Amino acid sequence: MISSASLKPRNPFFSPFLIQTPSLLSSHLPFSPSKTRLKPISATLIPANPPPQQQQLYQPFRPPPTPLPPKFRSLDTPDRLEVLANRLGLWFEYAPLIPSLYQEGFSPPSIEEITGISGVEQNTLIVASQVRASLVQSNTDEELINFFDTGGAELLYEIRLLGTSQRAEAVRYIVENRLDAKGAQDLARAVKDFPRRQTDKGWKSFEYDIPGDCLSFMYYRQSREHRNPSEQRSAALKQALQVAVSESAKNEVLRELEGGKDGKEEKEDDSEARVRVPVVRMQFGEVAEASSVVVLPVCKAEEGTELILEAPFESRSRGDFGVVEAEKEWKRWVVLPGWEPLAGLNNGGVAVAFSDARVIPWKSNRWYKEEAILVVADRSRKEVELDDMFYLATVDGGLKVDTGSELKEMGVKECLGTVVLVVRPPKEDYEDQLGDEDWE
Repeated sequence: MISSASLKPRNPFFSPFLIQTPSLLSSHLPFSPSKTRLKPISATLIPANPPPQQQQLYQPFRPPPTPLPPKFRSLDTPDRLEVLANRLGLWFEYAPLIPSLYQEGFSPPSIEEITGISGVEQNTLIVASQVRASLVQSNTDEELINFFDTGGAELLYEIRLLGTSQRAEAVRYIVENRLDAKGAQDLARAVKDFPRRQTDKGWKSFEYDIPGDCLSFMYYRQSREHRNPSEQRSAALKQALQVAVSESAKNEVLRELEGGKDGKEEKEDDSEARVRVPVVRMQFGEVAEASSVVVLPVCKAEEGTELILEAPFESRSRGDFGVVEAEKEWKRWVVLPGWEPLAGLNNGGVAVAFSDARVIPWKSNRWYKEEAILVVADRSRKEVELDDMFYLATVDGGLKVDTGSELKEMGVKECLGTVVLVVRPPKEDYEDQLGDEDWE
């Protein structure tokens, strides 16, 4: 934590107005200029090591730098700056020079002023070079990687949030379809968002392992945001059909284009969607990037049933700043992105923290079960109705998440709440998405 005392000069007599302004280049170079300039004698005490002038309250996270190419390792600081200023080499070769300068005390604005590379472009080059390095390490087809050698940083930057195997497939799709930066961004978002849409209509018809199907599902889902019939809806469906790859995805889109299913089949699909419980892996920084959030009270499973019943039933955001007000005081809260299962959760939502995910009835031979999870339940829906729905209930004196059929066999007709979402903790890299075969 940065205190107010740390922002003061180290010497109480130090004043920045008593020091001559150095030249443009020397103000940003961490080494002393070759020519010494005489300074006027002052009565003040000049510290030997003046405090840094570009101290910031917030320092963004910067991943470890990519190792420098051999031809740049022997260069001193001025030579590295010259390489960046004149773009001497391919972009992924000189990109690692930027974080090396950060380590020597340069800031993004100072590098921009010397080399002309903006702070946004610096970040793009650094991240894209790391994405490219991960593709090389995963033995991605060399021809695909070479496609990005000239002007490909913007494209690789957009797939930064995907897992390693997903990146390889996304790169192949980008190359084969000649996507621009916006197209690469849409593709990456579609692939990342696909596992979270399990409750959406038609989700099962699209293949997660096929980037084109993920992109098609995104357009397919967007088509349902427009009235039927309308030009916007038809245009989105035609776009979905154009990028769909699997036959099941194409057939699903065609059914929508031809007018959808009859009422009976729609009702069956809605019933099927109701019994699916999405399992979501949180991402670092996801809450900060979310356009809407949900604030829920949190209870620990080991604290028992009474605490869940006592948790605030209602909380609302009020005023221009969206200040959250609850009906009673509570010591634990969690902020989650406004995912679709949570968007319709008005009152009665609660998050129960389990230290061991084995409380969830998925297959016991999967390694991911041994981690903490949050089970979000709707306390306004306590009746055990559907056999395939999951419910939070008290069984043998302890909290358990189980299906309606199992609870009915035990004689349980009323539970603590209907489970609407299971949240897994964030990890640096994840590719282990849950499928239908993962549940008991």
